[in-house]
Amino acid sequence: MQKQKLRTRIVLRVSQFGAVLIALVVLSASVTLPIVHADQFDDQINALRQQNSQSQSALNGLQAQASSYQDAVNKLQDQINALQSAINANLAKQADLQQQIVAAQAELDKEKATLGEDIRAMYVGGQISTLEMLASSKDLSDFVDKQEYRSAVQDKIKTELDKVTKLKLQLQDQKEQVDDLLKDQKNQQDQLATAQSQQNQLLAYNQSQQADYNNQISSNQGKIADLRRQQIILNGQYNIGDFKGDPNNGGYPSAWANAPQDSMIDNWGMYNRECVSYTAFKVHQDFLAGKDNRDMPYWGGMGNANQWDDDARAYGIPVDDNPTPGSIAISNAGAYGHAMYVEAVNGNQIYVQQYNQQLNGQYSEGWRYTTGLVFIHF
Repeated sequence: MQKQKLRTRIVLRVSQFGAVLIALVVLSASVTLPIVHADQFDDQINALRQQNSQSQSALNGLQAQASSYQDAVNKLQDQINALQSAINANLAKQADLQQQIVAAQAELDKEKATLGEDIRAMYVGGQISTLEMLASSKDLSDFVDKQEYRSAVQDKIKTELDKVTKLKLQLQDQKEQVDDLLKDQKNQQDQLATAQSQQNQLLAYNQSQQADYNNQISSNQGKIADLRRQQIILNGQYNIGDFKGDPNNGGYPSAWANAPQDSMIDNWGMYNRECVSYTAFKVHQDFLAGKDNRDMPYWGGMGNANQWDDDARAYGIPVDDNPTPGSIAISNAGAYGHAMYVEAVNGNQIYVQQYNQQLNGQYSEGWRYTTGLVFIHF
């Protein structure tokens, strides 16, 4: 959040307040900021913001790179899936061929058995010689008939056996081709999986770098907030009730800040440029930054400030008399009450950011006492 610089009104000596040292770590490189006095907080804040700007630029580059890695991973996965479909089809074909080979062998065994039965039925004594066949024949014609039948039976056996054997060999040849194809496809799949694993490792490292930058940016934002609070305490602790406006409206979204007061409804069901709308926005902003445990509930229709402490209790949100930076100060005075965002605390004094304090729909900030206030801790 950008604010007008608060003019330093008290000259402080280093021996009175000590020195402030802030270390900013940018991944593996460490940048140490110089020790400064109370009237030089802006230098520290600007240095931290500059580091955050550089980190954000690096983060943007990593995000673009991560998108490229993810695209490569997705394309490799598509290829792996297509290859797996082909492998599945060939596995099914392999299994079918194996079943056909088994069936052919069974048919071959059946043909052998059937023809063997025929031979045994005709020649009960098993294999007989030509002389024996001639001796058992009634005449030469009978011998010729028996010889021809035997030859026919032998030819039939050979034909059937050759047919089934040929089919079996063809099936085995097809199965070998499918086996070789499956081997090649599985090798391709392994290569794709290796390539995908490498891309995933690059993506994971990239995401780790992004997390480091995000953590660094978040840490710097916390340091900036702490410096801002110290600056506020040292530069304005005696200006009780001296509320000043801010051209940047305390970070309030421009769509709401630039519209006429009460002409729009914000994301929480409250009219724009009202105190409750601004504090709801600040609660949500802190939640996104990880400073609050809870996001701002939708309190449309019950947005008056003097209702907030009761509503918070109903939601199980702590309410007490102890102000903390980031808490919401509530005054129940008047018909509607007033809500303020606590930026800094100094004893029984708080530095607040607020809207509509003068019923003019404008932003202002300044010090005030905690007397008569309760504080909501989201």
